[in-house]
Amino acid sequence: MSHGPRSGLAAVSSALLAMSRHLEVRDVLKTIVVSARELLDAQYAALGVPDDHGGFAQFVVDGVSEEQWKAIGPLPRQHGILAAMLREAAPQRLADVRRDPRFEGWPSAHPELADFLGLPIRAGDEVIGALFLANKRCPKPEGACGFTQDDEELLGILAQHAAIALTNARLYERSRELTIAEERSRLAHELHDAVSQKLFSLRLTAQAAARLVDRDPSRAKGELQQVAALAAEAADELRAAVVELRPAALDEDGLVATLRTQTQVLDRAHTARVTFTGHGVRALPAAQEEALLRVAQEALHNALRHSGADHVDVTLERRGSGAVLRVADDGSGFDPRSVRRAGRHLGLVSMRDRASGVGGRMTVESAPGKGTTIEMEVPGG
Repeated sequence: MSHGPRSGLAAVSSALLAMSRHLEVRDVLKTIVVSARELLDAQYAALGVPDDHGGFAQFVVDGVSEEQWKAIGPLPRQHGILAAMLREAAPQRLADVRRDPRFEGWPSAHPELADFLGLPIRAGDEVIGALFLANKRCPKPEGACGFTQDDEELLGILAQHAAIALTNARLYERSRELTIAEERSRLAHELHDAVSQKLFSLRLTAQAAARLVDRDPSRAKGELQQVAALAAEAADELRAAVVELRPAALDEDGLVATLRTQTQVLDRAHTARVTFTGHGVRALPAAQEEALLRVAQEALHNALRHSGADHVDVTLERRGSGAVLRVADDGSGFDPRSVRRAGRHLGLVSMRDRASGVGGRMTVESAPGKGTTIEMEVPGG
């Protein structure tokens, strides 16, 4: 087979292994598209997962810049060649897609496509996606398609494995959703118990203070101080739970928007000023985004509950193909050399575990009276 620079069994094996490494649907789709474009040496590749309303629930492209993609506009509908692949569940290999009678045009910002190879992705009798390539990078006789029968067979192999990887990813995500639902239920139950106990104690203490006001003002003052302390503890319990129970919304909103929203919520809930800045961060593998979010939440929790900070700044910026998260506060700080004590108290061990679990690293800079900066870097995908 002549499939450009990445031809051969090793390239096919590499593509299949890359697909099997990912468990998130979004990551699987992107890996499939990138692998197909590289294997068959095409200029463009795309994969659409249809919805039940004539459109696409997800549509992933490779070979198109972010600026081009934004300029193209809304996701395509199920029409023309895309609809044919989904409806007929048959391969489509064309010398020039623009000359096909089913061609219905595209937005003005859309790149020009000529020769075209598309295949449905099937799971049993169900078509779960449409994978297509365009503009084969090779010399083409006038009016001939650059994609060959060998290309079609190779893409067919890739599509079969893509169906398996995509099905497994969907099952994993459903399983995770059930786990998250169970965890949220558990947290809600624990929150109810904890806050109910605090409020019960607060009520009894307030009643005791009321009885003591006239006959023992000094003791009544102590009881009222206890009321204030219990109320503060109950408020802390509620604030901590907001972060844990709040849906991350990573799939819908992305990491930058999710962090911005959560810092805005915390800024309103606390006296400390909480700010967020994001710099040119692209979408990262889902596991890395989740780890960054959880480390940010833990670092914010520490800064707001333990450091006495007046300002907490969260920044997320691009570094190479990855990203760097930084949470800095002007609070009391601590001695990082006291790793054993501070690590337990501030959750540093779990944060480092989250970072290393996604191929990243975490550093901590702090000193008594000098505030704390927690930085986590992930490599991207």
